Formats: sequence, structure tokens, C-alpha cells
Amino acid sequence: MSSDDPNQPGLVITVTESIRLFLLAASNDRRLSEELRELALTLSSAANAPYKQIRSIWMESAFDTRPELISLFYGSNFVFTSPKPREKSEELKERLRKLKELAERKEYQELVKDITPKKDLNEPFSTYKDQIGFGLHVALTMFTGYLVGYFAFRALFNHSPIMNSAGGILGLVFGMLLETFLFIIRTSEPNLKSLSSTSRLKKNQ
Repeated sequence: MSSDDPNQPGLVITVTESIRLFLLAASNDRRLSEELRELALTLSSAANAPYKQIRSIWMESAFDTRPELISLFYGSNFVFTSPKPREKSEELKERLRKLKELAERKEYQELVKDITPKKDLNEPFSTYKDQIGFGLHVALTMFTGYLVGYFAFRALFNHSPIMNSAGGILGLVFGMLLETFLFIIRTSEPNLKSLSSTSRLKKNQ
């Protein structure tokens, strides 16, 4: 048994010269068991030793040959050892890693917020109000296109029902195409603004 083991249970004391001489004498004492003699020899070469083991050797030694217990331990000091640090579980390590990554990501975003263009949160048709409004606007545009085409062909082709209907359909299609073109312009406008702001930032750097 190694007496220098910091995990040795119980009270541990320093081995003074008087304790060392006693242990050496006990290691040659034939009246002690072989186990105690081996233990005494091992402890005699150690810097620190458990108090209980030294005391057990002392109690088994002959009364007329052993020193007084007080004088034996005189000058010896207690040895205090720090407990082992608690190991973190794998779940806790993974959680700490994710928190560290999140903190680093937030720190990075804070550093580049002045040079990164802000995202446009006003996406088209993000609410029911926008969807209904756009639908009514398309319907009104197509209806207006139909009326314009209808009356235009009516004036040109002398009130021919077939040509009037064809003109209305043509006006309806033209209105639908016009509304599609305007929608494309509206949706691409935020991206154009973002690109222009990015180019301005690069020029200023």
C-alpha cells in the first residue's frame, strides 16, 4: 500500500524522525505479524502516512519497547489534500459548448452590425391585409383593362360584339401583364437598395 497516495482515506500526518525510527524497529519485530512488519517498512520510507496505520502498528507492539504515543507523534503535522475536481458530464459539456458558440455569434454580429446591411423585414404579402389588398388591386386593374379594351374596340369596329369582347379580353390581359410588371418592380426594390448600400459601404472603407 502506497502511503503517498493523496486519496488515502482518514487522517494523514507527516513522518518525523521519531516515527521513522519506530517504524524501522517495528519492521524487524518478530512479535508482529508479517503484514504489519511489511506495512511498517513501507511507511518508514514515506514522507506522509495514515495515522490509523501507524497507531495500529504501535498498539500491536510490545508495551515495554514502544515509545509513548504523545512523544511518538510530537512534531508531526497534519497533511490536508484537496478533493478531486468534479468532472463535468457530457451533457453539460455539450450545453456549455453551444452557449459559447451562441455568445461568439452574438459578439460577431455586434462587431459587424455597422457594415452589414439590415434585412428588410417587410416581406410582400406578410399579412392578410396585404394579400387582400393586392388581390383587389389586381382585379380592379384587370377589370379596368377589360373596359378600356372593350370600348376601344367598340369605337374602332362599329359595335361588333365579337371584336368588342376580343378587345376586352386583350385589355384584361394587358392589365394583368402591367400588374405583374409592377409587382416585380416592387419586390426587387428592397434588393436594389441593399446592393446600393453595400456598394456605398465598400467605397467608404
